[in-house]
Amino acid sequence: MVRFKNRYFLCEILCEDPRCRQLIEERTVHSAVKNIVARMYGDFGLACCSIAFSVKYLNAYTGIVLLCCRRDFYRLLGSSLPFITHLENKNQRYPCSFNMLHIGATIRTCQKFLIQYNQDHLLSALDNCTSEADKQAIQESVQSCALEGDSSFESKDESEDSAVMD
Repeated sequence: MVRFKNRYFLCEILCEDPRCRQLIEERTVHSAVKNIVARMYGDFGLACCSIAFSVKYLNAYTGIVLLCCRRDFYRLLGSSLPFITHLENKNQRYPCSFNMLHIGATIRTCQKFLIQYNQDHLLSALDNCTSEADKQAIQESVQSCALEGDSSFESKDESEDSAVMD
């Protein structure tokens, strides 16, 4: 028996209005992606991508979407995603775009990438903080999502403090 290989697209939905991300549903993303593939590649592209296409994960608050399709046709799907300009939900159009973050062979590799991506964003937010309370909250967030035994995500202040204590 042959195993069907898939590819997973980790994408970020970029909206002009952050509140519109909360109104996005899986079926909305699914239909928008299928429509753009049909518009770009016609019936052939639609048939190829529809075989095993699904939305595996959608976080409406962060705008992260995980799409799955067959490995043989992932280039059709990947080349169509930048052309999505809006999502329709309940007869309302929300202007947005898809930012492709990662293409992986497994959901696990996409999860690992997403953890690293979020940590990088938190660390960049830590550098831009002005108040001490905000810095402390972001440091706790970074430490809560760090892998055990991985000290590479300590803030610069903590690593300096531990060096002084030694």
